[in-house]
Amino acid sequence: MERIYKTMRNTGAASIALGIVVVCIGLSAGIIAIINGALLLKRKSEITF
Repeated sequence: MERIYKTMRNTGAASIALGIVVVCIGLSAGIIAIINGALLLKRKSEITF
């Protein structure tokens, strides 16, 4: 029985850690996308096709 509780505890801790990593990556990707979009809008007049 104790082994099951240890496994559940480790799985829960790993899930929390993974969730934190995913949130950080998502936040970073969002910030980068906003910055790139702003740069494109800023340099819109310089783009010629």
